[in-house]
Amino acid sequence: QVQLVESGGGLVQAGDSLRLSCQASGRIFSTYAGGWFRQDPGKEREFVAHINWFSGGTDYADSVKGRFTITRDITMNTVYLQMNSLLPEDTAVYYCAADRDLSRLRRGVPAYWGQGTQVTVSS
Repeated sequence: QVQLVESGGGLVQAGDSLRLSCQASGRIFSTYAGGWFRQDPGKEREFVAHINWFSGGTDYADSVKGRFTITRDITMNTVYLQMNSLLPEDTAVYYCAADRDLSRLRRGVPAYWGQGTQVTVSS
């Protein structure tokens, strides 16, 4: 059974930074694309960023471009989301996701989800 475990969420002030981590069991990321989504109560879950495991190619939602950076550590089987210049509207539960099929991940229907980690940004 594949498991994704997120960590690194918390309460910060606007302008601060946080780094989220997502560690996968097994060697899931060696053949998968990894990504981050977020969901605020009452809203749909939205795509934040993804990374191709082999190429390292990335893509971001327009709302986070220039502020967030997604990276991966092959040896640690971990995907990170560095979040800088945080805004109150970044407040959400952040979910890690993984799938062999990048298009399926980007559509928000990946094979695997993490349990989520809360990020709260106060103004």
